[in-house]
Amino acid sequence: VTIGRGLDTTYQLVSKTCPLMISRKHCVFQQNAEGQWTVKDNKSLNGVWLNKQRLDPSKVYPVAEGDRIQLGVPLENRETAEYEYEVIKDEWEKIRPFLALRSDLGKAKSSRTKRKCSSDELEMSGSEGPSNSRCKRDRMSCDSESLDESWGQAEEARQLTEKLDIKLPSPGPSERDSGPVHGSSVHSKKAVTVPQMDQKGSGLAESWTGLKLLKKSLVDTRKLKVKVQEKQTAVLNVKQKCRKCDQKEILVMEQELQELQNQLCMEQEHQQQQVEELERTFCKERQKLEGEKCQQGEENLKEQLAQVLQEASDYESSLITSVMVLLQHCALMEELNRNKKDFDEIIQAKNKELEETKEEKEKVRAQKEEVLNQMNDVLENELQCTICSEYFIEAVTLNCAHSFCSYCINEWMKHKVECPICRQEIKSKTRSLVLDNCINRMVEKLNVEMKEHRLSLTRERKGER
Repeated sequence: VTIGRGLDTTYQLVSKTCPLMISRKHCVFQQNAEGQWTVKDNKSLNGVWLNKQRLDPSKVYPVAEGDRIQLGVPLENRETAEYEYEVIKDEWEKIRPFLALRSDLGKAKSSRTKRKCSSDELEMSGSEGPSNSRCKRDRMSCDSESLDESWGQAEEARQLTEKLDIKLPSPGPSERDSGPVHGSSVHSKKAVTVPQMDQKGSGLAESWTGLKLLKKSLVDTRKLKVKVQEKQTAVLNVKQKCRKCDQKEILVMEQELQELQNQLCMEQEHQQQQVEELERTFCKERQKLEGEKCQQGEENLKEQLAQVLQEASDYESSLITSVMVLLQHCALMEELNRNKKDFDEIIQAKNKELEETKEEKEKVRAQKEEVLNQMNDVLENELQCTICSEYFIEAVTLNCAHSFCSYCINEWMKHKVECPICRQEIKSKTRSLVLDNCINRMVEKLNVEMKEHRLSLTRERKGER
């Protein structure tokens, strides 16, 4: 059993959402010598999946009841593929009409039984997600190959009609002279020929009339094909639902189906005759048009030559205007270049001034840093008490001219009454306000940690005292 979108398959699938999802001959189901059913991917584009595993092309895989078979891949906006099936078992008598005959397996493609899908079945096949419905595997196949062949001829006639419809010009007033157009009836069994050429009428108008007849016949053929498909579906439903009922109704429906198929064949023959007649008419019209074109060729060449000369003069004037505009643009560009050079010189001079100013600022900053370093050296070497190694707190100068903290020298004199530096006897102490004021001013420029340390030391000494 072959499955695909082609006409030469046992089971045809036509996708509405993505027509190229299913290949012409997508996959093949076959029963081997042991009676086991197998599936083979016939080098399809989107692949065959068995239990969510993609099959290697041209390799046979066995299938069992309950297996999941997926044809193609899901689209971007869907989670599941369009065609997903589950393998089930059923009675042989029910499924035998839908399988290919063993004698037909080795024949050419043209001799295989072609299958058609009704519009209802196509709508069912477009549903999302896996489907377990019986309608997907119980579809009706046409018993007669003549219907498929006639439908192929109708498709060729339709394509030819579309091409002719594009090439034909408007019929103009001659269409009204040709008289009303009457289309052939669907149930008519005699072929209707294209009306003969009127001596006074235009051949192009007659071709247009024949084309309208053919288009109307094609529409009627499509309607007839829809009726045939509906009748096939109805026969299938009756066979499935009423297997044990009266067989007369089934025979009547099959007879009606056969009549519709015969009518469809007659319509195809009628359309083929119309196409041949149109081709002959178009050949005659083409020859007439070629003769008229030869006569009008010289006049057209003269008109084209005059038009070319006019276009050349217009082009020359526009070229002169463009050259003038280009010269103006060149002068403007030269002036802009001169202004640019002047601006560049001014920018360079400003850059030099900025560099000189930066050098001067760096020199001033270096001098400030040197002065600060000297002041720090003075603070560390000259304004520190040799006893506590801290800046003077309430500085006191002795009679030998050495200075100490008031607290420190008092504590020292409890043990010795002599200078800690020169060892002279201490006879007098004088408070040095100048040193205190100088140290306080300099301490204000120090960081917060040094300030807090000095304040805490001062409070501690006052408390002990």
